[in-house]
Amino acid sequence: MRSLDGKHEFLVMAMTYMRGGICTAGFIEDPDTTSGLRWVRPVKPFGALLIGDMTDTAGRVIQMGDVVTMNLVRPEPKHVHSEDWLTDFVRQRPRQIRQLTGQKRADFLIKQADQQPGDVLHGQIRSLCLLQPEALWANFSWDAYTQNYAARIGFQLGGKTYPEHNPQRGIPVTDLKWRALGRSWLTQAPCQHLYLDHAALLARLHADTIHLSIGLSRQFEEKIWQLVIGVHPIPDYAVKIDYNQL
Repeated sequence: MRSLDGKHEFLVMAMTYMRGGICTAGFIEDPDTTSGLRWVRPVKPFGALLIGDMTDTAGRVIQMGDVVTMNLVRPEPKHVHSEDWLTDFVRQRPRQIRQLTGQKRADFLIKQADQQPGDVLHGQIRSLCLLQPEALWANFSWDAYTQNYAARIGFQLGGKTYPEHNPQRGIPVTDLKWRALGRSWLTQAPCQHLYLDHAALLARLHADTIHLSIGLSRQFEEKIWQLVIGVHPIPDYAVKIDYNQL
């Protein structure tokens, strides 16, 4: 990942559902003492990102694990969201160069685990980190009456449980890919609620480990909320995302 004539190679570590749009975040090549590489959250001058902003000229929506060229104009840190970068989506569409897959992906996730995740989880000094929990569990629920769908993950790290209150319920997951997977599992069952503990989750994913990208929300109801913005099992999984049903 490197700068190319003012443009940057950007490794996508999050493609997420947000109110009124989406959000993305990932790494550029600049080194960082705590996160290994520098986290960046591309933003526009006004309004939320839309699916169209993260769609290339061929009509393909950018995916988790893609390495793309992005026209990152300048850093625009906003308090805890120190990783915000103003990005030009008009003159330069995101363009996929390659994907991070297989053993290279596994090695990268292990190497880039954050050295000070407490900066995000407790201190709110910054808003993005990558971590490997000691254990985690997942909840998916769908209300047939209201059509409300929710995906949540709780985890343990450094002897602490997240979230601190009602840990079995978990932290909201905004990862588009993970949300699509949960919908497919609920449909296959069929059921309106699915809970998977650590062992069951690894078995169902055929995974050895799971890494998480954690992000902090914008202020909502006078509070900044923890979010799981990326779920990264090793090995990876495949699922089709319905962008009309996020």
